[in-house]
Order: sequence, then structure tokens, then C-alpha cells
Amino acid sequence: MRRRDFLSTTALTVLAACDRTLSFAEHANEKVERSLFRHRSMDVARGRFVTPLPAYPSYFIADTVPMWDAAKRGPWTLEISGMVAKPLTLSLSQLAALPSVTQRVNHYCVEGWTAVASWTGVRLSALAALVQPSATAQYVDFQSFDDGYHESWDLPSAMHPQTLVAYGMDGHWLGAPHGGPARVFSPVKLGYKNTKYLTKIVFLPERNGGYWSDQGYEWYGGV
Repeated sequence: MRRRDFLSTTALTVLAACDRTLSFAEHANEKVERSLFRHRSMDVARGRFVTPLPAYPSYFIADTVPMWDAAKRGPWTLEISGMVAKPLTLSLSQLAALPSVTQRVNHYCVEGWTAVASWTGVRLSALAALVQPSATAQYVDFQSFDDGYHESWDLPSAMHPQTLVAYGMDGHWLGAPHGGPARVFSPVKLGYKNTKYLTKIVFLPERNGGYWSDQGYEWYGGV
């Protein structure tokens, strides 16, 4: 074997071994996170502090702040589909008319910082009760109009009582910088798992990755 071919083969072997090691480590970490997850454990933001709105994270992947253009797309709607008995499409007014909760909780970023806000919305578990997922639906994919951004979750995390489809923030309708008209928000997942600019919720038998998960970020992303 020529030296160049040998080196190329060796490099590929090392890379494959690294991929297997990283995959093993991620699955091991996910197993630990799943074992620590408690459906009744509730996040509580300490004191009365709320992060000032201009300082609250307003990340997105499009070149500019995504804004729903009703003139081009029609009124915003939320489609809930996949492995469900009763697919559902809700307008913003219909979503807001459902029983809601307001919670002041932490936002945990993968970079290590935390922010606090008050969120108003509908529990995902309540929406699931309306569409009736099948027993084989074990994952949920949250899809966005922010250049196709999406992230999939495990079903237990999605059904946590603090996982909301939020349309209000700090007493106001959710604005475009923070994911309006509606977004997923839950303190049980790191920030990048909380899809903003939400348009679709799809119940699935298997997970299908996500924007950051497909780029090497941990898929489970639990807190």
C-alpha cells in the first residue's frame, strides 16, 4: 500500500472511531438524562427578577428577524398532525381561547447563561389530548417558518406540564424577536430545543433530529 493511501485509510479509520465514541458518549449521556427526568419536577425562577425584554435572547437562523407575512401567506395557523386520530389546525385566536397557563421560569442556554421571563400559553399535553396521538407516537417534531428550523423531542419531555405552546411573554403578545406568533417553551430543555416561529407540531414514531442536533449539538438537550 502506498504511503498516501495508508494515511488516508488510517485517517478514515480514526474518524470513524471518533464518530462511534461520540455517538456512544451521547447515548450514554442521554440515558443518564432520561433517568434523571421527573415529569412532576417543576422549574421555579428565584425571586422576582425578570430579564429585561431587550436583553432576552432573540436568536434566529434567517438573515433577518422572521415575521409572519399575512398578506403573502394568509393568517398564521398551527397545524398538529402526524400519528394522531384527530389532526387539528388552530388560528391564533383559537389557540388563545383554549385553557391557558402563565409561568415564570428559567431559560437555560447551552452556552451556560440563564434568563427569566413569564410565559403564557397552552400546555402541549392539552393539545395532545385534543388530537389523540397513537400509542406508537413516541416523539414530537416542532417545525418553524424560520428557514425550516425544527427540533424533535422525546414524548415525555413534550408532555411535561411546563412545556407550552406560548403566545404571550411578560404580559404581552409574543413579538417577532422572541418567536411570535407562537413558539415552544419549556424549562426542561436547553434553549435551542425550544423552536420559535412555530407552525407545525408532528407526532412521530421515531425522532428525526433537528437544526442544531444535526450539526453536533446533543439531541436530547435536557436540563
